[in-house]
Amino acid sequence: MSAPATQRSTAQVSVNSTVHEFDGPPHTNALDFLRGAGLTAAKEGCAEGECGACAIMVARPDADGTTRWTSVNSCLLPAAALDGQEVITAEGLADAESVHPVQEELAVRGGSQCGYCTPGFICSMAAEYYRPERAEDAIAADHHCGPNGFDIHSLSGNLCRCTGYRPIRDAAYALGQPEAGDTIAQRRQKPAPTSASTDIHRADTATGEPGRYRRPSTLAEALDILAAEPETLVVAGATDWGVEVNIKGARAKSMLAIDRLPELRGIRRTEDYIELGAAHTLSELERELAGSIPLLGKLIPQFASRLIRNAATIGGNLGTGSPIGDAPPALLALEAQLVLTSLQGSRVVDLAEYFTGYRQTVRAAGELITAIRIPLPLAPMTSFQKIAKRRFDDISSVAIGYAVSVEDGVVAKARIGLGGVAATPLRADATEALLEGSAWTLETVHGAAETLAAEGTPMDDHRASAKYRTAMLRSSLERFYAEQEAGR
Repeated sequence: MSAPATQRSTAQVSVNSTVHEFDGPPHTNALDFLRGAGLTAAKEGCAEGECGACAIMVARPDADGTTRWTSVNSCLLPAAALDGQEVITAEGLADAESVHPVQEELAVRGGSQCGYCTPGFICSMAAEYYRPERAEDAIAADHHCGPNGFDIHSLSGNLCRCTGYRPIRDAAYALGQPEAGDTIAQRRQKPAPTSASTDIHRADTATGEPGRYRRPSTLAEALDILAAEPETLVVAGATDWGVEVNIKGARAKSMLAIDRLPELRGIRRTEDYIELGAAHTLSELERELAGSIPLLGKLIPQFASRLIRNAATIGGNLGTGSPIGDAPPALLALEAQLVLTSLQGSRVVDLAEYFTGYRQTVRAAGELITAIRIPLPLAPMTSFQKIAKRRFDDISSVAIGYAVSVEDGVVAKARIGLGGVAATPLRADATEALLEGSAWTLETVHGAAETLAAEGTPMDDHRASAKYRTAMLRSSLERFYAEQEAGR
């Protein structure tokens, strides 16, 4: 097994410009690490990444080689993942002479009552305050943005139970641009710190067994570790694993962090496909694709919250094998393929053949998802429909992805991906076959909607009944037709 570039048992994290050391246990999340260091502004509200009380800012690399201040949920992120990183908490925004503009606006506009959620709001708001494109969005007057270019959806992962959102929104929309001497703004012009190759090996105090967290510097090193230790847990954004740790007390003897492996990063375009690095976060994909894959452009804003999307990776959402993940229905409609890599080499698998059972896939021991390929050309008519109890930041009851081509009034090709209606995400094969070769008319759609309603094996659970899911499938195709006709 190849040796890591460095072997250290102590992580070093710059927090508010002061270096703090962390020596385990590896399951410790960043929130507990920070609070243990006396930085108690961030709070644990839900321990699931749904309330944002734990939000912090992390210096992350931007596509142009500079730094982007990024808000994340510290309750889900392993503390070891911050080795070599720069973090700012709510305590670190103000200087010795004055409060930060975000703090000032929240105070003067009554944006805080009990104050429990306020530090998390401050960090999410500050990350948006420093977003490089905000000045351009103010000029464009996008309907999601205020007159100052502030994207209000940047706060979608932060919940407030007593203040009410109007004064918080007023504070966000009152913010100007960072002043010339703002050191946090100036920091953006330099490269972000690279993630250190870390080996944290400390006694796990919760189980009395050893725990280990490793960050390999290359894909080859990661594959060596997986081949030698197939029980190793692979983590990227940890937005799924972090919940297991917090809520279910899950522990792993060995964790392998792959979120910064250069071989799993980036977007590559060829004549035949667009390849997405598996470790690219959803927020990075949204920015860098810039709408070039319209169906993903419709999916991503509905995927959890900005705080989650800033950490969650496209490969991680597929790696869990969950039947209710939001990405699979859209990717199935796009006929996506996965690149699976091990020491034996790489193979390409159609996503439609990837899922084999509840949270089971064809991925073999020692294999990593390294990329997702979207074949070209893209279908001209697409839609992503997410049926959930809340519009944003919620788990799907049903999710449907559509990608349809119509030529001379006849359906030339139809691909429909479904989530939440069976033990695995699946393609609506029968509905696709019925549509293809048929006239694109309301009569055809009504008939196909009955077929779609019978696809999958919907179940009753706390999110929805089987009857409701069936009804949603039936109506979704009619809704898709109405959307496309309205857009003509």
